[in-house]
Amino acid sequence: MTADLARRAAELRDQINFHSYRYNVLGSPVISDAEYDKLYHELKTLEAEYPELVTPDSPTQRVGSDLSEDLPKVRHPAPILSLSNAFSIEDLQAWEERNLKLLPADTPLSYTLEPKLDGLSVVITYENGTLVQAATRGDGEQGDDVTANVRTIRNVPLKIPVNPDGPRPPQWLVVRGEVLFHKKDFAALNQKQASEGLPLYVNARNTASGTLKQKDSRITAGRPLTAYLYNIVAAVGYEWDSQWDALNFLRDMGFPIAPDAGFFPALSDIIQQLPTWESRRNQLQYEIDGVVIKINERRIAEELGFAGKDPRGAIAYKFPAEEMTTRLIGVTVNVGRTGKVTPTAQLEPVFLGGVTVVNASLHNYDQIARLDIRQGDTVIVKRSGEVIPYVIGPVVGARDGSEIAILPPETCPFSGDKLVQPEGLVDWYCPNPRCPERVYRSIEFFVSRGAMDIEGMGGQTVRTLIEKGFIHDEADIFTLQRDALLELDGFADKKVDNLLASIDTARQRPLAQLLASLGIDGVGEVVAGALATHFGSIDALMEASVEAVDAIEGIGPILAQSVVDWFADSQHRTVLDKMRQAGVKMQAEARVRAGTRLDGLTFVLTGTLPTLSREQASELIESHGGKISGSVSKKTSFVLMGDSPGSKADKARQLGIPVIGEAELWDMIGENPAESRSNPQPNPTQPSLL
Repeated sequence: MTADLARRAAELRDQINFHSYRYNVLGSPVISDAEYDKLYHELKTLEAEYPELVTPDSPTQRVGSDLSEDLPKVRHPAPILSLSNAFSIEDLQAWEERNLKLLPADTPLSYTLEPKLDGLSVVITYENGTLVQAATRGDGEQGDDVTANVRTIRNVPLKIPVNPDGPRPPQWLVVRGEVLFHKKDFAALNQKQASEGLPLYVNARNTASGTLKQKDSRITAGRPLTAYLYNIVAAVGYEWDSQWDALNFLRDMGFPIAPDAGFFPALSDIIQQLPTWESRRNQLQYEIDGVVIKINERRIAEELGFAGKDPRGAIAYKFPAEEMTTRLIGVTVNVGRTGKVTPTAQLEPVFLGGVTVVNASLHNYDQIARLDIRQGDTVIVKRSGEVIPYVIGPVVGARDGSEIAILPPETCPFSGDKLVQPEGLVDWYCPNPRCPERVYRSIEFFVSRGAMDIEGMGGQTVRTLIEKGFIHDEADIFTLQRDALLELDGFADKKVDNLLASIDTARQRPLAQLLASLGIDGVGEVVAGALATHFGSIDALMEASVEAVDAIEGIGPILAQSVVDWFADSQHRTVLDKMRQAGVKMQAEARVRAGTRLDGLTFVLTGTLPTLSREQASELIESHGGKISGSVSKKTSFVLMGDSPGSKADKARQLGIPVIGEAELWDMIGENPAESRSNPQPNPTQPSLL
């Protein structure tokens, strides 16, 4: 062992102890959970390899504490411990192998898989079925008495069984669970804060902790906390052979159980589930940072005992971090095609969600002010799946006084025009439609994939063509000349020919695709399809009244006014006229009906389907008489769901609307998907973006 290793172990102990104090005592952490886990894991690994480095004050030798000095204390009937962490499949397999070595040969093990809820642990005691005491986990031996506050959590039963016909409750029962905010409830709490002119809460977990430890239970009662129970700590007169039996007993008693928990006969079965859990974590109604895997056989789990302070019978599998802290070193001002000004944070590079993040959204200047984010702040950055990284808020405890307030600019950095903030809106706008950045963003959107899909015309090419004066609006794209393009640096024969061929193809895009590409506020694929079907041509849309547009299902008066105003604008009419002269198709073609089985049915699409693109699925539904809507309502007949669905699936379930997959859609129309793809029906409107 070298002196360097000893010094590193000492550094890690000091850092972890400091961050534990900030987190558990002050309730004001200055690093993310993932960063804390990284420090702790490094120390634990170092001590495992060099046991002589272990000291009595090492954080690995004690349970963390969330005790508050000003609350009464409650001693737990059994240690309330945290779990060791696994960060890879290999870690899980090694955990099982270590356990099997301690058990008789050929001992079968089954498991439960439960979400790792990101909340505050709570221990609740019932006597003769009545809630008599509730406490936080504290230091594992004793916790803070929060009985009065837990009584205000509406889904925690004050009396069990909740159903009088349920099983008889034990004379004495102690259960453990987690108190948290559902995502929608935390968002609603912040909306309430904003409406009252109060600071927004940054972290749901810390807010839940502070709420549960309020001295005035009326404050707790006014905040929408939720609890989920997942373990039986102690009981009189009852025994459970398995964790799964214990969960079912809790459910039968009326306790709220995480609905996503499951039983699996082998660890290999659980490993197969992990990618699905990770991909759907953002669709759950609560925050999780991993899953908890427990040996189902309670007797075996108890016999395995502990490794240090960690029970061997369970382990937490942690997902890659979605939140990290880093420093905000600057703010870039972006202007979009509508003129909206968006501030973007420039960050010290941080590895997050599998990529290195250097920029993150700050949403708008109103949000910056409410969260009091300052340049120079240490900030919490989040990246969920494919969502653009964004700044959650500042780490106020890390400030040193050098931070600078972030204010909206007075003028557009691209056109010099004075920015405006329309009444009732939080965003600032550049009012000049000829602002060079607005023009660039509009054309960039028009040619992009999912819009007119002009290959070879990415953002840099668009900017070059604008700077050289070759294009001034979307219509100019269709008048580009080969000889002129060849004079540009980097534009060789093949590149130019491919670009012009793609532009020529774009001239024949379906009307719905053209409408969705024009950048009309509120007009996406679904609305564009409805407009194209109803009016049939650009000319008819130019002459349409607000009442005529409003009559289309799914289009309200505000959107109808926006559409009519756009087509009434003289500049937009000029661009459309130039497109017409350049041969861009302005008429819808008659749709070929393949069947009538979906007549009268309205579908909403969400997620990625196995074999059909969103456009193909929309076309298939409409060719059989169905309609496509962009949002779920009581009028929705079915939600067609693929992988990684959004909130539309959750809303459908709440409203009792059937959720189907691609295979069920094919069954409904009575077609074999393989035959349909090998013998496609003639349809002049494909491909379309409806």
